Amino acid sequence: MSKTAVCTAQEALERLKAGNQRYLSAERGLGDVSPAARRRSCEQGQAPYAIIVTCSDSRVIPEHVFSAGIGELFVIRVAGNVIGDYELGSIQYAAGHLGCPLTVVMGHDHCGAVGAALGREAEGFIRTITDEIRKAIGDERDEYRACCLNVDHSVETIRARLGVPVRGAVYHLEDGSVEFL
Repeated sequence: MSKTAVCTAQEALERLKAGNQRYLSAERGLGDVSPAARRRSCEQGQAPYAIIVTCSDSRVIPEHVFSAGIGELFVIRVAGNVIGDYELGSIQYAAGHLGCPLTVVMGHDHCGAVGAALGREAEGFIRTITDEIRKAIGDERDEYRACCLNVDHSVETIRARLGVPVRGAVYHLEDGSVEFL
């Protein structure tokens, strides 16, 4: 049960970049969340053009960041944008069954999970996340470089395990811009 992609990976990347440009000057969300869009997605199913794996941070809202509406993005959120079996299964579903042509792993600056991995020992289940980030960043102490290394690690994990088109990106909280790596 594989769906045909709604666009190519390059077209998806261009749509994401254009959406972020619109977001940078927007005062309100720009995606279509109308009753007609909800009805259409219910009746026709979803056909997202990109998979976005990003942090659970409440300040990072992919649908807004890329000016996307209902059914346009398949979003997977996990603290520190780390990749495990659940995330891989979700990506595999969206790529294989929904036809998403591109996966983007989007970290962000001022990330609490990256900061925790750079700092003190985490406790409980949080340690699962910080241990994965520590594996990605090694001895790096600069927070921004650590964020980029963590994104790169997730990108490489997806590429090695699933072989789907994947790009890394960093969202900048202060100005809302997305930097594609």
